[in-house]
Amino acid sequence: MPPVFAHGRLRLYLLKLLDEAPRHGYEVIRLLEERFQGLYAPSAGTVYPRLAKLEAEGLVTYATEGGRKVYSITEAGRAELADRGGELADLELEIRDSVSELAAEIRDDVRGAAGALRREMRAAASASAAPVEDASWVAAKEELRKARQEWKEQARRAKDESRRAREEAQAARRQAKEAQERAREEVMRIASQFQEQFAKSGGMLGNLAGSWLGGATTTARPGDAGATGADTGGTTTDATAGTAAADPHWAEDLTPTGDPARDLDRLLDRFRDDIRDAARDHGVTPAGLAEVRAHLAATADRITGTLRPRR
Repeated sequence: MPPVFAHGRLRLYLLKLLDEAPRHGYEVIRLLEERFQGLYAPSAGTVYPRLAKLEAEGLVTYATEGGRKVYSITEAGRAELADRGGELADLELEIRDSVSELAAEIRDDVRGAAGALRREMRAAASASAAPVEDASWVAAKEELRKARQEWKEQARRAKDESRRAREEAQAARRQAKEAQERAREEVMRIASQFQEQFAKSGGMLGNLAGSWLGGATTTARPGDAGATGADTGGTTTDATAGTAAADPHWAEDLTPTGDPARDLDRLLDRFRDDIRDAARDHGVTPAGLAEVRAHLAATADRITGTLRPRR
């Protein structure tokens, strides 16, 4: 297996191939060989166990056609593929770079073999008293001609592949940048909607917002003993309620990538997953939904205020 598929990334690329169209195992092997220009061909012992594992995890399913299993991606598989879109773009670029490197190695090997053959022919010619055009000499010349032709073909393919890789890398970078811009616009749109809803409902900021914003906040409900309930532009406090401190180790496992925009997207994904897990485990009531909406509005307001350029 080439290094580009280390650390479980072959699993991600198998999902991509099945997202393109349903395929049987042999077709997946053939497509991987084509993507590597015939320079790498995975074995059945590499591909089929991974397809079986993806099927066990519910990311792919299969139907039997003509005695063969035809695998298709599931909605869960598409969701994982969408969540790892940035990693998939990097993987595509690395595959193209790997193909170019393999082609360059083959070209160097051919060039070295051709040079050695030329040296042997010169030595044979020097040792011969008369340059007789015998069968061995003709065969050597033909081998040299074929080696030169192969080298030229390898050099041409390597050059074409390098050009395609550069063009596709540029396109991938543009797409990634456009995706980041769309994500930022979507965050701003949702934040604006939350703010409008919060203004209409006179929303309340509680322990949930305090947990995510890194501060301690509480919620004052009308009629509670000791509630001060002063409206300060979207947040209220309860003088007698306790405070909730943020988890200082939240999302520590997300290693920074060096791209703040991409790291923000990953944090937002983790935030969304934690909220969904809480809703799944504990359920959502109409009253709880109204309060969560208020918390999210206040959270969005504070986060967008942090991201907005300071004057």
